Amino acid sequence: MEKKDFLIRILENPTLLEHESFTELLRAVFHLSDELEFREDISQLPDTDYQHLANDIKRAYIQLVHEWIDYVKYLKGNYPYLFSLTMRMNPFDLEASPLVR
Repeated sequence: MEKKDFLIRILENPTLLEHESFTELLRAVFHLSDELEFREDISQLPDTDYQHLANDIKRAYIQLVHEWIDYVKYLKGNYPYLFSLTMRMNPFDLEASPLVR
């Protein structure tokens, strides 16, 4: 919730709006944020609501992964030095380290 203003500023950027998949990612994240914000106590929800939230999380996560992969491909082809650090700090690698080994 504390980063919501930042995300809104990103959504206002006309250049980013041209990238439809990124815009869809932002919409999915905003939707999930709204869903969570409207619930007073997420520890006391019916199973049907947990399933609904799980679907919203899955939608946002899948889109986020696709955007990250596209970003990494772009770095690999255009900025190998940035690609190297990005791969070393891979958020999907539990043992990620900035150290070059």
